[in-house]
Amino acid sequence: MSLRRRRAAIAALTALAVALTACAGLPTSGDVGVGLARDDVALPPDISQIAAEPLEGASPEQIVEGFLDAALTPTDGWKIAREFLAPELAATWRPSIGVTIDSSAAAREFNAEVVGDQDEAERGKVRVLLDQVARVDERGAYTELSGDQSVASFEVARNDEGEWRIMTAADGIVLDAEAFTQVYRQYSLQYYDQSWTRLVPDVRWYPRRMQIATTLTQSLLSGAPSEWLLPAVRSAFPSDVSLVRDAVPVSEDKVATVELTSTALTLEATQLARMRTQLEATLQRAGVSEVRFTVNGRDLNAGRATVEADPVTTGAVVLTESEFGTYLGDEITSYDGVSAEIVELASSVRAIDMAQGNTRASVQLDTGAVYTIADGNVDELDARAGLIAPSIDPYGYTWTVPAGAPQELIAWEPNVTAVTDLNAFPEASSISQLRVGPDGARVAAVVTRGGQRWVVAAAIVRDENQVPVELGPTHPVAQLSGKAIGLSWVGSDALSVLIDDGESRLVLTQGVGGPGARAAAPEGARSISGGALSSAVRILNDKGVLFAQRGSTWQRGLTDVLVLGTHAGQ
Repeated sequence: MSLRRRRAAIAALTALAVALTACAGLPTSGDVGVGLARDDVALPPDISQIAAEPLEGASPEQIVEGFLDAALTPTDGWKIAREFLAPELAATWRPSIGVTIDSSAAAREFNAEVVGDQDEAERGKVRVLLDQVARVDERGAYTELSGDQSVASFEVARNDEGEWRIMTAADGIVLDAEAFTQVYRQYSLQYYDQSWTRLVPDVRWYPRRMQIATTLTQSLLSGAPSEWLLPAVRSAFPSDVSLVRDAVPVSEDKVATVELTSTALTLEATQLARMRTQLEATLQRAGVSEVRFTVNGRDLNAGRATVEADPVTTGAVVLTESEFGTYLGDEITSYDGVSAEIVELASSVRAIDMAQGNTRASVQLDTGAVYTIADGNVDELDARAGLIAPSIDPYGYTWTVPAGAPQELIAWEPNVTAVTDLNAFPEASSISQLRVGPDGARVAAVVTRGGQRWVVAAAIVRDENQVPVELGPTHPVAQLSGKAIGLSWVGSDALSVLIDDGESRLVLTQGVGGPGARAAAPEGARSISGGALSSAVRILNDKGVLFAQRGSTWQRGLTDVLVLGTHAGQ
């Protein structure tokens, strides 16, 4: 470790120790508690790492290295990082323009060149080779990249004191993958679907700081949804309404007061209610429980709009030789008009997806054909060759597609009418997994493009009757190093992917608009189902044993399971 990195590490540890010392009454015993409930707005305090300032006599390479290290401390607009810059650059450098995320700070390669003799040189250049894995743009949107190397270039010069400082540098900062989640926190801007009935999250990343309520409000009022999501969502905030001042104060009782321009006085009650509901959902992660709109200090008395909640199901959908239904509390509860018909087909069933309300199922048999089952009736839906497992969306449409023809995606109405020409995945050569999201506005898939396996997402464009019309452009979520043998939604903004890398089975928990984490799966894992929370994730192995995720471990459960089914939107 270089002197620079040792000093940065010591400073960070010192800051952490001071912060912990200041916390009175930290618990050291007792039971481990469960995580926050979905509607709990309590947040842990942010602990910032403090980077080291420039060392006297530091070389050009050390100055650039220190500047990159100082990205760990966003306090006061990255004040410490600016100390490595010449005054002219420090005054104009824009760190918040974006983040370059590389695999590891230790893997960075520095190459410094100076003009003239090393000891007497006045100017020079430093190039840093980065193993870039992702980026965050100026709006806070995260995009994973394929791991290509990139180069960051800097020009340096000596100041009047003979110390090297950076004269030219690109806007934005560089963080390695581990440091990124220490400096930035994930939030979700909430938008409405095209019917104004559901909220759809648009994940963004912002530096950890106290004024996050202001940042989120500004982003929602003056920004736009991510480009890939734009075709399927809308905002209740009109373009001519904005904040009067760059501040959204939050009271001790977690009420945010949002002072709007006078044009808000002309808005109808329905629109004001939608605005309030949209902003309250956006600010929930920032510790806000209520939003008050005011104009010139007067409360607009905005109501709240009614929105449909994401489906929350408990238990796993399982098929044994004699039962089919929801497994919960050591019992399997059957579904009227569905279970008996599926049990009769048990030996030939390959995959099952249950619609919301548990009144209809889409079933794939070992012939590859997909059937719809409801009210005791079994109807063939799609018999094309090479179909992957079907997915039902929240509106009851069943989505089917052949593995070798991603562009031939079809959404089927319950009456077995096909919706074609969805303009799906034009750049993909094959597809192995597909799941429609809980809001019906997004679909996730595992596709092959350019010889690489990718988890991708796309917006679902629907007409006024909620009929799928087309998909928007695909958004890269994560590149996979192995074969995906299962895909599911976990909550509204994350996916679980069951991967076979040739040596073992892994579970990738991947944010849709954020980094992912890998963990070992149970031995012989062959299918996966998701849920509203990570604790709802289930895995079935090749011996028919069902496992439930419990933190970082897998708890063994029901045995003799033939098929682990899924619920719509999960």
